[in-house]
Amino acid sequence: MDRLDAMRVLLTAVECGSLSKASRRLRQPLATVSRKVSDLESHLGADLLIRSSKGLELTATGRAYITATKSILEQLDEAERIAAGEYAEPKGELVVTAPVMFGRLHVMPVVINFLAEFPEVCVELMLTDRVTDFLDDKVDVALRIGRLPDSSLIATELGSVRRVTCASPAYLTSRAAPIVPQDLRDHDVFSFEGMSPETTWSYWSKGKEIVVPVRSRLRVSNIDAVIHAGLAGAGVIRTMSYQVADYVHRSRLQLLLEPYEPPPPPVHLVYYKQSRLPLKLRVFIDFIVPRLRKRLIAAAL
Repeated sequence: MDRLDAMRVLLTAVECGSLSKASRRLRQPLATVSRKVSDLESHLGADLLIRSSKGLELTATGRAYITATKSILEQLDEAERIAAGEYAEPKGELVVTAPVMFGRLHVMPVVINFLAEFPEVCVELMLTDRVTDFLDDKVDVALRIGRLPDSSLIATELGSVRRVTCASPAYLTSRAAPIVPQDLRDHDVFSFEGMSPETTWSYWSKGKEIVVPVRSRLRVSNIDAVIHAGLAGAGVIRTMSYQVADYVHRSRLQLLLEPYEPPPPPVHLVYYKQSRLPLKLRVFIDFIVPRLRKRLIAAAL
């Protein structure tokens, strides 16, 4: 039995809450995962887990063993990083994730400059609008837009963005601009499925939410397509401010209902808390944070 491998399997199972989820995360057959945990229990001569239909629960012995296991594996990982020279100079690979358009507009230019300054570091930039899982996707650092749930992640705030409503001047020559959110009932709306529910948009006034029914003429899963519909004068659209900032500055889109905008979502850079950050990650964070803050200020509406 490979004890270290079995310890990693056990820790993954506890973090996932079930052997089946651990099997999927580790990409190993469920029977293999179950056998490794059972072999470890047999080796120790003690039950570590209570298996039930509701998931896994640690025994008293299991809780003590998991605490020790985490410490041992963290020390082993750190020893390997030291041996690989990750603390001596920035080198190795980083997996970074960000929303598609924000990543393309703002993260990619900064990453290119980072690579020029640190030639021994390689970056895999995952641009996706889904929330990635740090363990499943092997992510080192992620850019997140919106309120963050409580977690073990470290979050560095970069700024905030607005959730804006806008339309082209051409559209507004034929339809009176909405003055209050309820006026949207009389407008053609083009919506991004990832932004709002299909039939309502939310606004705020005096600290209270206003939910307005809208008639979405077209729902699209790609924000670029929604923006192009707005630019073409097809109707009213709703986006994040950074997605249309350039078009607003060039007067190709006009902001609407600004007094009723919801609170601006924050933008964070998040990464796992570690006793000692690998140098490649530390220099990346130090490099990207001030530059993204400047870009957010420059792109503000």
